[in-house]
Amino acid sequence: MTEARLIPHEGPLLTDALLERIRSRAAGYDAENAFFLEDFEELTQLGYLKALVPAEYGGLGLSLERVAREQVRLAGAAPATALAVNMHLVWTGVAKVLRDRGDDSLDFLLREAGAGEVFAFGLSEAGNDLVLFGSTTDARPEPDGSYRFFGTKIFTSLSPGWTRLGTMGLDTVSADAPKIVYGFISRDGDGFEIREDWDTIGMRASQSNTTVLDGAWSPAEQIVRRLDPGPNPDPLVFAIFASFEILLAAVYTGIGARALDLAVAAAHRRTSLKNDGRSYASDPDIRWRVADAAIAQDALLPQLDAVARDVDTLVDRGAQWFPTLVGLKVRATETARQVVDQAIRVAGGSTYFAGNELGRLYRDVLAGIFHPSDDESAHSTVANAWLGAPED
Repeated sequence: MTEARLIPHEGPLLTDALLERIRSRAAGYDAENAFFLEDFEELTQLGYLKALVPAEYGGLGLSLERVAREQVRLAGAAPATALAVNMHLVWTGVAKVLRDRGDDSLDFLLREAGAGEVFAFGLSEAGNDLVLFGSTTDARPEPDGSYRFFGTKIFTSLSPGWTRLGTMGLDTVSADAPKIVYGFISRDGDGFEIREDWDTIGMRASQSNTTVLDGAWSPAEQIVRRLDPGPNPDPLVFAIFASFEILLAAVYTGIGARALDLAVAAAHRRTSLKNDGRSYASDPDIRWRVADAAIAQDALLPQLDAVARDVDTLVDRGAQWFPTLVGLKVRATETARQVVDQAIRVAGGSTYFAGNELGRLYRDVLAGIFHPSDDESAHSTVANAWLGAPED
C-alpha cells in the first residue's frame, strides 16, 4: 500500500485544485466505462480513505458530519468516484459508530483501514428486498468458528480496488439457526469471482461489478455478528443504516449542488432572440426554474449536518432514528433528481449530447432510486413509526 500523506485536521480534506483534477477526469472515465484509478490513487495518497479512522490507528479521526460535507464536495466533482469511495467510508463509519458507543467488535477494521486496506460492501443481492433482514447467500460454518460464503452479490462498488469485502449470508445448519452472519473476506484469499459486468447508463466509474462467492472464507475473528433474521435492535444494524444513509445522502446532495451551479451558468450563458438577445437569466420562466431548484436544494445541507451531528454526539432519537435516516436518504436522492431535471430544462438541448456534464449527472442521479432504502421501503418505515403497524 502507498504511504498516505495525512493532512492537518483543521484544513480542508479536498482542495479546490484536487477537485478540479478529479472533475477533469470524470467524463473520460464515464466514456470509457473505466475505474477511477487516478482519482483513487490521489485520494489514497491524501489519506482521504482514513478520514474516519481514529488517529491512534493512523487515521484523521474526523467526525461523520465533517466527512459527509467532504463527500458533498467530492460528488460535485465526480459522482461515481464519490459513490464508490463511499462504500469504504461507510464501513469505517460503521466501525466508528460502534466504537463511539463502546463496541469494539469492528476495531480490527479501523486498524486495517489505518494500515491501508480498502473495504467494499458485499451485501446487496438480486431479489432480496429484505436487505439487512434476510439473505439468499449461504453462510456455512467451519469447526473453528470461521465461515464460508456461497452466493452472488451485486453492486459491489470499488471492485478493482478493494482488499477486504464485508459480506453476509444465512446460516441454516447450526444448532441455533437460522442466523444472519456478517464477516469479512480478503482479496488475497480464494473462493470468489469478480465478474466484469458493470455496463450501466450511469455511475460507470464506480465499477460496481457482480461478485460471486463460492466458498469465500472469513476467519472466526472477523465474523462480527450472528443475528436473527428480520428487524433487529443490534447496534450493528443501526451503525450500517446510519453510516450508509448519511454518506449516501451526501453524495446526492453534491450532485444536486453541482447541477444547480451548472444551471446558473447556463442561464447566464444562453441568450434569447425572442428577448432581444438578453440572457436567459432575465427570462421569468428560467428564473422560476432556477429558484425552484435552489429552494429544494437549500433544505438538504442543514438536515444532513444535523443528522450526522446527532450520530456523532450519540443523541438518542429512539424509535425515530430509522425513519429519520431513510427520510434523509429519500429526500436527498429525490431532490437531486428534481434539481438535475430543472437544470437540464434551463441548459437546453446541449445536455442531450454524450459528454455533456449535466447529461452525465442526469444518468448518474438515477442510481439514487436503487440504493436502499428505496422509496417504498422508506415510506413503510416512516408510516409504521407514525401510525404503528397496519391492522391485519
